[in-house]
Amino acid sequence: MENEIEFKNVCKSFYSLKGETHVLQNMNFTIKKGEIVAIVGPSGCGKSTLLNLISGLIKPDQGTIQISKKVGYMFQKDNLLEWRTVYKNITLGPEIKKIKVDNKHIDTLLEKYGLSEFKFHYPKELSGGMRQRVALLRTLVLDPDILLLDEPFSSLDYQTKITVQDDIYKIIKETQKTTILVTHDITEAIAMANRVLVLTKRPSTIKAVFDIQLDLKEEKTPFLARNSAKFKDYFNLIWEALDIHE
Repeated sequence: MENEIEFKNVCKSFYSLKGETHVLQNMNFTIKKGEIVAIVGPSGCGKSTLLNLISGLIKPDQGTIQISKKVGYMFQKDNLLEWRTVYKNITLGPEIKKIKVDNKHIDTLLEKYGLSEFKFHYPKELSGGMRQRVALLRTLVLDPDILLLDEPFSSLDYQTKITVQDDIYKIIKETQKTTILVTHDITEAIAMANRVLVLTKRPSTIKAVFDIQLDLKEEKTPFLARNSAKFKDYFNLIWEALDIHE
């Protein structure tokens, strides 16, 4: 399986009037095509900085980052434009990039993911979960190979969160997107990912890596993952690795 993302000895600092803040120190990891990788770590350790480096929004101070394909970024907030319909929000990216997208393709996406009847609705008329699906389709319409998810479920209530996790996991698997999920929620990381990377406190590096292999009789979904007898074991291992009191 080919690597789609590779970090080699990546360092990143930020500067302000208060001085220098070392965020990432000698960061090394690879992500293979089709993987879903979750990144967890203490608050402020640089998880979102990692995504910004992968997306090219910022550059490393030292080290190299190799990205083989196009990247799509889904932020914590859906950032839907309230004056544009669902359809017009989804077509925003192609409009900005001046790329022509087949209307039938967008209609197919809307139909496939349960949004066709809301095509001409405005964001204020949608539930939180539906808004997140629209935000994801807005990212997917540009057909990225790599999908970056920055705390995409954090604003949802627990019941809605589980449902939307299942929805988005299904879309990721169907479209075979290589995905990186940043989250504070250990259960979310285990439920969604094939691997979990645990970061240290700032300046951050990789402290531990867990390959998630759940003993499920059915095909994995985030909801069903929580039924695995191994789920609690992984939770305890990741919690111990985080060691927020160290």
